[in-house]
Amino acid sequence: MAKEYAKTFYNSKAWQQCKNSYIQQRIAIDGGMCEECHTNLGYIVHHKTTLTESNIHNPDITLNHENLKYVCKPCHDKFDGHGVGNNKTKPLFSFGADGQPISLREIDSPLNSD
Repeated sequence: MAKEYAKTFYNSKAWQQCKNSYIQQRIAIDGGMCEECHTNLGYIVHHKTTLTESNIHNPDITLNHENLKYVCKPCHDKFDGHGVGNNKTKPLFSFGADGQPISLREIDSPLNSD
C-alpha cells in the first residue's frame, strides 16, 4: 500500500500515463514478462529507487522509465519494504507432494511431542 505522501502521486494522471506506457513498452519487448524472474507475467510497475518524501516530486525518479521495472507480485513482494514477504515472520505451513498442508509451527513439530 502506498505511503500517505505518495498517494496523490500514484493517483496522478502523469503516473497513470507513465505506468501504462511502460507496461506497453514491456509488452512489445517480451510480452510483459516479469523483469526479475522472467517466468511470470508482470503485475506491477516498481520504482528501482524507492520513492521518499524528498524525491516524490522529482520526475527524474518518479516518471523515468530507466527507474522502473515491470515485475510479478511474488518478485515485487521480495523488494525491501514491499509485500508480506518482508515482515520477517515465518510461514505457518507449506504443502507436501500430495498437496496437503504441512504445519511449520514449532508447537506442531514431531520433536515437540511427548
